[in-house]
Amino acid sequence: MKTKQIGFIGTGVMGNGMVRNLMKNGFSVTVFTRTKEKALPLLEEGAEWADSVEELATSCQIIITIVGYPKDVEEVYFGTGGLLAHTRSGSYLIDMTTSKPTLAKEIYDRAKEKNIQALDAPVSGGDIGAKNGSLAIMAGGDEEAFKEVLPVLEAMGENIILQGEAGAGQHTKLSNQIAIASNMVGVCEAIVYARKAGLDPSRVLDTITTGAAGSFSLSKLAPRMIADDYAPGFYVKHFIKDMSIALESAKELGMDTPGLDLSLKLYKELAENGENDSGTQALIKLFES
Repeated sequence: MKTKQIGFIGTGVMGNGMVRNLMKNGFSVTVFTRTKEKALPLLEEGAEWADSVEELATSCQIIITIVGYPKDVEEVYFGTGGLLAHTRSGSYLIDMTTSKPTLAKEIYDRAKEKNIQALDAPVSGGDIGAKNGSLAIMAGGDEEAFKEVLPVLEAMGENIILQGEAGAGQHTKLSNQIAIASNMVGVCEAIVYARKAGLDPSRVLDTITTGAAGSFSLSKLAPRMIADDYAPGFYVKHFIKDMSIALESAKELGMDTPGLDLSLKLYKELAENGENDSGTQALIKLFES
């Protein structure tokens, strides 16, 4: 596996850490992103550069994508210069973008027609998990393909589970985002409540993060809220995208999601206040105002 060249498309907040961990684990990585300047630090650290998706597709046997929105996934995979038009037979495509389950299934079906294995493998853990190689990776696709690329996934994550057939990884990630959506509202309310009660919110966190209220959002994002640190580990605009996809999928399944509805409404209000490019922890600003 380590002799195979890995292609990586998308070197944003998450992608940078993921590429670094691949290289730390002995993999050779070729990267492509729309703005080459964003990839310069990785190139200086040993990554190779491809001038186009087509060039990357023809030179790599395992290709990972983590881009912004479903429309970006469609462009990267289905365009005339895209992956499905130029990836070699016998290769592996792994989309780690949080996207639509139906789109993951379409990629899988079209890839299979060309003897290409496709997996949807979205991640959770934010910039911290990407940096530390501790991402949760939820995969959908064929078990044989999953086992073949598992060493690659293990370089980027720790909790790596094949959830089912194509699209199952995306459905799992949407479940994850639904859980986070209501949790973030609760974390914001808890911190503002502690302050209004005259408590030191940091000391409150020292207690409640170890109890039944414990969560990633409480342990990792609440301290950023308290410190007025709104740098993006995960963008508000991308969380809105994820929640919108989750809401659409939930409606297709015939279920109501009142917690998700409320969180999406609040985050859209936050974005309208100019916080689109802030980290999701910026939600607390609505509760403090």
